[in-house]
Amino acid sequence: MRRLIRLTAFLAAIALTALFVVPSLARMGTAILWPPLHRVETGRTPEYRDLQPLTVALPPARTFDAALTVARTLPRWTVVTAVPASGLIQAEARTPLWRLVHDVTIRIVPAGEGRTTVSVRSASRVGREDLGQNARNIRVFLRLLRRALGEAT
Repeated sequence: MRRLIRLTAFLAAIALTALFVVPSLARMGTAILWPPLHRVETGRTPEYRDLQPLTVALPPARTFDAALTVARTLPRWTVVTAVPASGLIQAEARTPLWRLVHDVTIRIVPAGEGRTTVSVRSASRVGREDLGQNARNIRVFLRLLRRALGEAT
């Protein structure tokens, strides 16, 4: 009998949460979990201070090749443009479920003294909020680029 009472109390708590808490969060929007953005760029988006340009102790040509390889191997990413002379890579990243397209721009520029800086921008084509997808695009790219470049970072 006590188990039945506990189970009933537990289910009632879940029902009350569903009735009162979830709709309140929905009215507040998704800003609680993700900032209401549709474009994120390393070093330029105050809502994501952890996303900073990556500076490596490698020449731009080697960094560009590694960045291009990483962009080509990421699932659901399609490289649209790659211009080694200007250090520009443009790609399209698609979300897993709805296949929404995010435009990703990767810039590789010399930073002096044999160093190179990689900055990344990701922007949603649809909607006013990305639910954090653009930041995830940048994080996964930079993480894999660091791994590809090894100890030079």
